[in-house]
Amino acid sequence: MSKKLVLLLVATGVLAACQPQPTTTVVQPAVVAPEPVFQGKYGAN
Repeated sequence: MSKKLVLLLVATGVLAACQPQPTTTVVQPAVVAPEPVFQGKYGAN
C-alpha cells in the first residue's frame, strides 16, 4: 500500500471516530392492562 492510501485511511478513521454521537431517545413502555378473567357464561351474575 502506498503511504498516501494509508494516511487517507487513518484520517478517515479518525474523522469518523470524532463525529458527535446521535442522541438516543428513551421510549416509555406502555401501561399493560390486565387480561380479563373468565367469569362464566353469563358474567358475574
